[in-house]
Amino acid sequence: MTETIEMPLWLLLLILGFAIVAALDKVMLPSVRWFFRRRLERAVARLNQQLTRPIQPFKLMRRHDMMQRIIFDPEVGRAVQAHAHQHGIPEAVASETARKYAREIVPSFSAFAYFSFAIRAARLISNALFRVRLSYADADALRAIPEDTTVVFVMNHRSNMDYVLVTYLAADQSALSYAVGEWARVWPLSRLIRAMGAYFIRRKSRSDLYRKVLSCYVRHATEAGVTQAIFPEGGLSLTGGMGPPKLGLLKYMIDAAEESGRDVVFVPVAINYDRVLEDTILTAAASRNERRFRARIGVIFAWVLKQIWQRILGRFRRFGFAAVSFGEPVSLGSFKARSDRDLTIPLARDLSRRIGSLVPVLPVPLAAWLMQKHGEMTLEDVVAEFRRIIPALAGGPAILPDEDIATEAKDALEQLVDRRMLKFDGGRYRVSGDRVDLLAYYACSVADRLEAGPLDSATAEENAASARS
Repeated sequence: MTETIEMPLWLLLLILGFAIVAALDKVMLPSVRWFFRRRLERAVARLNQQLTRPIQPFKLMRRHDMMQRIIFDPEVGRAVQAHAHQHGIPEAVASETARKYAREIVPSFSAFAYFSFAIRAARLISNALFRVRLSYADADALRAIPEDTTVVFVMNHRSNMDYVLVTYLAADQSALSYAVGEWARVWPLSRLIRAMGAYFIRRKSRSDLYRKVLSCYVRHATEAGVTQAIFPEGGLSLTGGMGPPKLGLLKYMIDAAEESGRDVVFVPVAINYDRVLEDTILTAAASRNERRFRARIGVIFAWVLKQIWQRILGRFRRFGFAAVSFGEPVSLGSFKARSDRDLTIPLARDLSRRIGSLVPVLPVPLAAWLMQKHGEMTLEDVVAEFRRIIPALAGGPAILPDEDIATEAKDALEQLVDRRMLKFDGGRYRVSGDRVDLLAYYACSVADRLEAGPLDSATAEENAASARS
């Protein structure tokens, strides 16, 4: 027992290494994790006092625990058995497939990453690129949403900038859990997006097992009261206008509400830009009639460097306005009381209609719509149309006050000329014919709202007076 033994130095170092790892794993690391977990819980408790919608415990659950809850859900278990029987494979293999789907979908939310990094970065990027405007159809109704309901922001999808912009503008509401597409599964972007609480979905998966795992996650999140944000169109708009709504996520949320008895409140949100950063990519995809976006990373990186260099030289100009309008909340319970049939399709249509009626009418889209309609106009003609249309729109005077209309109309026309959508000749602006698709893309974003017809003069005056006050 007390005899001296000899061993090679490498073996001694190996034994010591294993001993240190074991000590860390069994003694020190649990204590360290507990210490930081306690600090995080206290920080989240302080943060929840400042948020309109507190962060729910389900969102703060460890990713592994969240995955286990989904994998061992009875509905997923039955789907695993059906998948194994359908494909003639062992249940263990089907169960591993379900685990892979859960690993792909489930986020790993970090309150530190979201509130210390993401929101600050979103604020910096949004204000660096755009003049941001925010409007509410009924701010009091938003504040009056009961705490025991699940809030879902339902938005049109104009740009990947939507995630950044709404994250920044909803920072005082809650931590949003986005449904993001397959584009975001690229490393290292996927790690950051998961840390921000987003969950990944395959837009075109036909697997019943995959859809069951996804629906199970959405059901648990909805029942737990997690504040979510979805794009009912499913993907970016290729035309500039709103596309038909996809029903999958909406159906999962309705089913979860019916099972749990928890009310879900949908908040329509409309987004628009004077400049969509991916506009040429989207219009090119539309011309090919496909949804594959061929944006090379080198081109994107060069564009970012160009903007940074222009800012260093003092030549950078922001891309006009970016505006977000929050509509009146729609309670699922109240909506259900008015209908005795399946709610998915009528609710999707109602939300799409509400979003369409909220789309901010900004200077560049309005100028594009006017030029597409008239073919050629003088600056005075465009300013006169701006003065006629904007005060008649709900929320219009708040985004573009009357005293700024002439300046912003001229700037909008100059942007369209700079991008070769218009040409200026003999004191008149004309459609150039070079980038007709791009002009139509911006005009389409506001066409439905403008072609619905102007409000009466009394309503226009009331809107203008409300904006001034």
